[in-house]
Amino acid sequence: MRLDKYLKVSRLIKRRTVANEACDAGRVTINDKPAKASSTVKAGDIIAISFGNKDVRVEVLDVQETVKKEEAKELFRYL
Repeated sequence: MRLDKYLKVSRLIKRRTVANEACDAGRVTINDKPAKASSTVKAGDIIAISFGNKDVRVEVLDVQETVKKEEAKELFRYL
């Protein structure tokens, strides 16, 4: 699955356009490598996102096309 879509589906970032902008600005990495919005995400990847002065690191547990809001947090775990 594309990185921008995964960030939206997992609710790490609320909108896909915002996820695209974060990737273009170089604030998102997959396994410590800068990632484009079109990068592929798979289970086991480590995603790091910089939100201003706060960094978020998560491990991808599952990749699904659509999930309910309550189940979105089961797609990843915070590190």
